[in-house]
Amino acid sequence: MAVLREEARRCVVWFGQPAGDERAGLAKAGWIIRVADAGTQGGVGMRNNDTVVALADLRHGDPDSAQAMAQLMADHPWLPWVALIPPDMSTHEPLVDRILEASIEYFATPVDVDRLVEALARIGGDQPRAAEPGDVGVTGRSAAIGAVVASVRKYAPVELPVLITGETGTGKEVAARALHSLSARADRPFAAINCGALPPNLVQSELFGHERGAFTGANARRIGHFETAAGGTVFLDEVGDLPLDAQTSLLRFLQEGTLERVGSSQLIKLDVRVLAATHVDLEKAVEQGRFREDLYYRLNVLRLRMPPLREREDDVVLLAQKFLDAFREQHASRARAFSASARRAMLDFTWPGNVRELLNRVQRAAVVAEDALISVNDLDLADVLTKQAARSSLGSTRVAAERDAVIACLRESRFNVSECARRLKVSRVTIYRLCKKHQLALDELR
Repeated sequence: MAVLREEARRCVVWFGQPAGDERAGLAKAGWIIRVADAGTQGGVGMRNNDTVVALADLRHGDPDSAQAMAQLMADHPWLPWVALIPPDMSTHEPLVDRILEASIEYFATPVDVDRLVEALARIGGDQPRAAEPGDVGVTGRSAAIGAVVASVRKYAPVELPVLITGETGTGKEVAARALHSLSARADRPFAAINCGALPPNLVQSELFGHERGAFTGANARRIGHFETAAGGTVFLDEVGDLPLDAQTSLLRFLQEGTLERVGSSQLIKLDVRVLAATHVDLEKAVEQGRFREDLYYRLNVLRLRMPPLREREDDVVLLAQKFLDAFREQHASRARAFSASARRAMLDFTWPGNVRELLNRVQRAAVVAEDALISVNDLDLADVLTKQAARSSLGSTRVAAERDAVIACLRESRFNVSECARRLKVSRVTIYRLCKKHQLALDELR
């Protein structure tokens, strides 16, 4: 007898009571809702092939039910959790903080059902949407990366060199590939060359090729990277590391569109667009005589600056989740998202290695994580929160000192605001503002 295999279902175990529009929105998106009680629930109890997301609804509960919810979340750390909280609930209370810490995302009421559905789809492991026409492959929603995307779209169709600048790890090659993919050369070769990694004695040969017998060991003709990319784009990463003789050959190619293989006097006409990138200050290199000034001006026709990750605060968690999702497509991992403290640490970290460092930390965390949420320890960023707490403590100390100073001065001046302002060397308006800031009632202090 044939056994029919049940299809996998997508289920939200809703600890609380969903509203009618929430039920309808999730049902329309293909989610089954199972209502449960955190106080009596012994386990989730779903089939092995089901996709399950747990939802902690704190809108109608009391402290006891919130305590039961927190315990349930602690007992089921492998489940992906989403929390719903009322707008008047303080997120600084220890119990609420525990719940939010265990949640991948949380929503304040009234709930944006479309955003909730989108979050559930992502948490439940739905495939990311396909790239839309016009996507440039540069991920982010920050203003800084928005300016990059706008420049990429503007520069891509123009047959001029582009100099891409930025710190190490900011994604300069990603931008170069985007420029190529949006240009008329998209179906032609793209050659990415790290100039700093080329042996100094072989740079000319690697870039422009050589003839047989051109030097010891040249047993056959070799086609260089420029000829290999004929009709397409050459990306010269770390162009500031090119030796001066290679800079001269590159300048000739940019001026005349021709090159010579090492050991040959025959000019080869070639159609290649040149993109270059550097993390060093080329203007300073020109001043120091390490880089040809005329070549600098030839490369710096259009300029694209890649912002460091610390200037892209809105993109950090977005990129981290993208890297985690990509890792999970290739490797088994329990991790689905990041804990609240991990997200705070990522936002507060300065990322000296930029996007590349973020990618490396996320991949390592995905390997070592034991639960559905990557923790701050998995990312090796616990020190960031410690420093953050120290700064917060220092800030509280400063606020308290300011409040005490105002109270002392008011008392010494017998609550004469003008006299207090003169002693503190501020305006009367500032004294009133400080009283309001620190909730000081002059009548009560007298």
